[in-house]
Amino acid sequence: MASARSFSEEQFQEACAELQNPRLSGWNWQVESRGFTFYQKLNRPTGLYEYKLIGTLRAPPDLLADTFTNLGYIKRRIPQVTEAYETECNGETVIYMKMVFPFLLSNRDCVYVQQRRELDFRGRKIQVVLAKGTSVPQFPERSGFIRVRQCQVKLAMESDGSNRSKVLIYCFINPGGRIPSWIINLVVKNGIPGFLADLEDACLRY
Repeated sequence: MASARSFSEEQFQEACAELQNPRLSGWNWQVESRGFTFYQKLNRPTGLYEYKLIGTLRAPPDLLADTFTNLGYIKRRIPQVTEAYETECNGETVIYMKMVFPFLLSNRDCVYVQQRRELDFRGRKIQVVLAKGTSVPQFPERSGFIRVRQCQVKLAMESDGSNRSKVLIYCFINPGGRIPSWIINLVVKNGIPGFLADLEDACLRY
């Protein structure tokens, strides 16, 4: 169940520290694309990969954080998302998202808690967004939908000058169900560059 301390102060500080000095022990380099270096690490219990992305985007940190946390942007850019809204549960922001897929793919929904903060870390201002799956009685499971229980996102950004941002992204998503892990890994890996391009484009058009 979500609580007022879903994310600790230490987790925010760790995100800031890793933006300046990424921890890559155990991570495998994959590719460089659109100014980002991609790394992955196998999550052995699930057979799925965790991803870490390090690079720059052509937008200031506060605008990137605004766009990344904007549910209207998510619904416009991801056609499968048919419902997304946030509410307050136990003193923090909890978001419900419903995703409807074409024939042969099961529909899914997700409940996650999200916090955003601006920190002064060693004299540098850093925007941090943390999100992870949660469970609250206000959002019981729905018939006809697979509940995505395992999802975690970490986003840290600081100005790199000239309206650019140095960015660190960590993400792990387990959609559940019976989709083979190799298919999920392929879809996520191929979708990340497009996500970054869409995020940057949305900021440039803001």
